[in-house]
Amino acid sequence: MCSAGGPIVSVSKGLRPPVQAVLLHGFTGSSRSWGDPVIDAMREQGILPIALDLPGHGPRAEAPSRGFTLDDAIAAVDAKTRNLDHYDLIGYSMGGRIALHVALARPDRVRKLVLESASPGLSSNEDRIERREGDNQLATSIEREGIANFVKRWEKLAIFASQKGLPPEVRNRVRNQRMENKPAALACALRGLGTGTLSSLWDRLECVECPTLLIVGASDIKFVSIARKMESFIPHACLVEVEGVGHAVHLESPEMWLQSIVPFLLG
Repeated sequence: MCSAGGPIVSVSKGLRPPVQAVLLHGFTGSSRSWGDPVIDAMREQGILPIALDLPGHGPRAEAPSRGFTLDDAIAAVDAKTRNLDHYDLIGYSMGGRIALHVALARPDRVRKLVLESASPGLSSNEDRIERREGDNQLATSIEREGIANFVKRWEKLAIFASQKGLPPEVRNRVRNQRMENKPAALACALRGLGTGTLSSLWDRLECVECPTLLIVGASDIKFVSIARKMESFIPHACLVEVEGVGHAVHLESPEMWLQSIVPFLLG
């Protein structure tokens, strides 16, 4: 485990080229999920954020008849980074799981990896089957109910309970961003990129070659346990547990999130 660090030290512009950091959002998110304050603060510190919409997410997403696969997600990252020799990769929740797959698929290009409230998947085949069935049911309900009804139910999940204390303007911003998603495309993403569909990476964590920062909210008990276990398998991993927040550290405590990732990426 490592500490969250102290105040961020400003980087003198012109002394070094900016760090290129690709940001992968969670399920129901988009490239706008990170919020302008976080994006602006990263730029001020000499980090160039490259946020993208994962397959099935964002206002322009479509649902292909063939569905989505992990290859589509990796291709989306490749398209954004085609002109970069190396880049850092930051993933939250579902985006963190995909980021882990990308890091293993592109070890020569991913310089550093940040996984926020992420999981390598389910190691048990029975658990994956059960989760896949649940995801399929949820995807069908998204298609039938529409995005507004789904978002209302999604926000009430226990994993997001710690976000009830966020300022109304922040909660409204997150809700409005989720509402931009299209039901068919979001359902397609859940079926193709859900935890029950993607293969487990627990047995490949020791193959992660790049320095890796694991960051979780201390109130998110399930993912704290997962992160601690991941730290024991990833060779060059460091774990930060942020007190007083839950699943979405970047949203609930952007200051502590930045104090954790900026020194890691610039170090």
